[in-house]
Amino acid sequence: MTTVNTTHGVPAAAAGTITLGGDLTVNRMGFGAMRLTGKGIWGPPTHPERAVRVLQRAVELGVNFFDTAYSYGPHIAEQLIADALYPYPGLVIATKGGLERPGPDKWVENGRPEFLRQNLEDSLKRLRVKQIDLWQLHRIDPKVPAEEQFATVAEFQREGLIRHVGLSEVTVADIERARKVLPIVSVQNLYNVTDRKWKNEVEYCEREGLAFIPWFPLSAGAVDHPALHRVAARHGATVFQVALAWLLEHSPATLVIPGTSSVEHLEENVAAAEIRLTRKDMQELDSLDG
Repeated sequence: MTTVNTTHGVPAAAAGTITLGGDLTVNRMGFGAMRLTGKGIWGPPTHPERAVRVLQRAVELGVNFFDTAYSYGPHIAEQLIADALYPYPGLVIATKGGLERPGPDKWVENGRPEFLRQNLEDSLKRLRVKQIDLWQLHRIDPKVPAEEQFATVAEFQREGLIRHVGLSEVTVADIERARKVLPIVSVQNLYNVTDRKWKNEVEYCEREGLAFIPWFPLSAGAVDHPALHRVAARHGATVFQVALAWLLEHSPATLVIPGTSSVEHLEENVAAAEIRLTRKDMQELDSLDG
């Protein structure tokens, strides 16, 4: 079950913790590595040393959950994480497989068993580990029977190559279908204060003790609304910090993973964990739904 408690000491810890699969407890303010790559989530960054510093600074700020994917780069983000953080003392590294990258900003589902296995084996090698803490099926490929994809991932888990399994961009029906084949501990869907298409999935995760990991928590920097500005002014914060604080307050199931290639923006994002939104704040922000 998802458990949350508040601790103090470093900014990321102020958001409290969440436990994945009953045995991996992490701070609810995590880090998403997609933005560490080149333009179009393709190729290496212009300044790899800056990306390494961002990752190391995140650890200094108390972040201990890092989310990446085989397809980020592809494989560039995983390599940067290994270069910066290996051997990952006290850290949980999550990655994903199941998307091909034909070019910048291009993504194609591929859930064939042999492709998923190749993704996983490459991720294990690049991250320099024998087991992935949390391996997520990046998309359910409509061209391959879903049960075949789930069975393939279940085999990875039986082989000890992955510890826990998550899904990405899925409906409640998809989650329940997968759970008939293997245990699921997390769901990663697009979700933020101004885009709540997956609200039912958040509520499902909260009821069922799964972590909900919202991607694009800041809508790629486009999250904006007069209500966000009003709340931000009351707290002396930015609208982006308020948007992250709302996600943390919105549901105890959320594990937030804002990403950036800038140390300055990283520090701003992590500081959002220390903002305490009032009931009035939440009422204003909740009204943005629909």
